[in-house]
Amino acid sequence: MEHTCHIGIDDTDSPRMGCTTYIAALLVEKLEKIGCKFIDYPNLIRLNPNVPWKTRGNGAVALRFKFLNNQLEFEDIKSIVLSVVKENSDLNYPKTDPAIAFLKGEVPEKLFLFAKKAIQNVVSIKEAEKIAELYNVEVNLIKGKRGIVGALAALGETLQNDYTYELIAYRTIENRGTKRKVNEESVKKMDELTKPLTFNNYDYEKERVLITPRGKDPILFGIRGENPFILLKAFKIVEVYEEIERWVIFRTNQGTDAHLRKVNFINEISPYQPVVVVGEVASQPKTIPGGHVIFKIKDESGEIECAAYEPTGKFRNIIRKLIPGDLIEVAGGVRAPTKKHGKTINIEKIKILKLAEEYIYLNPLCEKCGKRMKSLGKNQGFKCEKCGFKTFKKEKVKIKVERELKEGLYLPPLRAQRHLTKPEIRYGQEKHGKNFEFIEKWHNP
Repeated sequence: MEHTCHIGIDDTDSPRMGCTTYIAALLVEKLEKIGCKFIDYPNLIRLNPNVPWKTRGNGAVALRFKFLNNQLEFEDIKSIVLSVVKENSDLNYPKTDPAIAFLKGEVPEKLFLFAKKAIQNVVSIKEAEKIAELYNVEVNLIKGKRGIVGALAALGETLQNDYTYELIAYRTIENRGTKRKVNEESVKKMDELTKPLTFNNYDYEKERVLITPRGKDPILFGIRGENPFILLKAFKIVEVYEEIERWVIFRTNQGTDAHLRKVNFINEISPYQPVVVVGEVASQPKTIPGGHVIFKIKDESGEIECAAYEPTGKFRNIIRKLIPGDLIEVAGGVRAPTKKHGKTINIEKIKILKLAEEYIYLNPLCEKCGKRMKSLGKNQGFKCEKCGFKTFKKEKVKIKVERELKEGLYLPPLRAQRHLTKPEIRYGQEKHGKNFEFIEKWHNP
């Protein structure tokens, strides 16, 4: 008899080593060898990036496959998975709490809703435990309980809405911790030949490769794109000068804005939520120490601070040009209030819906010689410094200024965008998860 199995894994890595996607890559090879038939690419599910206790990349993985009961025992599968997770997790790191969730059969609707909440909001361990018990999800905790939320969310997020792909290549053990030997010019060439079907490859402003991480984890590089075929093409263009241990294509919610939730009113916003809200600019943007730009927006329910932080670079120049009265839609994660600031939206993108009219007030022109007059003080009239003409009758002249900004969407540079943020190049390329194409060669080995 054939069975369907879903495995969710989270919280195996630490800032100093490891990667949950690498564990998935190892398991793909091992499970295929014993006869498991995958029904989807490994799923890389990015969770709410604003929760304080998130893992390094805040990503969990899910493996989905079928197996024949007369050829393979479920206990054998579990044994392999648990062994690989234990061997490749940073168990000595205090905040690493690996969790592995096993589900046989179809993914229930409530688990999908749980996953959506974990991506868009804050979920408690108690909620996760209740869901696991209700739907007979077997959860294995190696240390603490924190990883259960991500493991269950990975199970539940079956990517039925928009999704992208990422081809991740991994380093051999001896090269980990050393400088990654990826040819920069080949990355630029790959970007030119494959965009707009790949994205977030290279930052031309800072001349920085974006497909390579910087830590000691096993990832050599990861190429993100719209379909597996373009990723294989891109993979062949990138030149590397070190051995690639293995590579795998993941299907993922990266670059989809899956975390953002529309709220109707500002007073509905809570800390740690990623939100989209419409408001009117209520204060002139100001630059504070550190180079961050802060301003407020308001609606009929209240007001909230918004911040474009220093790493967003030239994006802050857009923010500085906003004026009170501009109607904008702000998207971003909400920082909890502090002694100095209230709740603050960390801006991921803005859409200018309607620009306010901007005016300047100039002294009037002299009616005798046509030169700009000088004010003699409040209610004291004006005097022409050229010809000496004085008048009490004239007032300052109101002149409409052409705004430098245009209505539309604005995002920070690619280097400052989060995993889940939909880059501008993806607008119009959204997909529906039920129609993905499963190619034959999606991993090696």
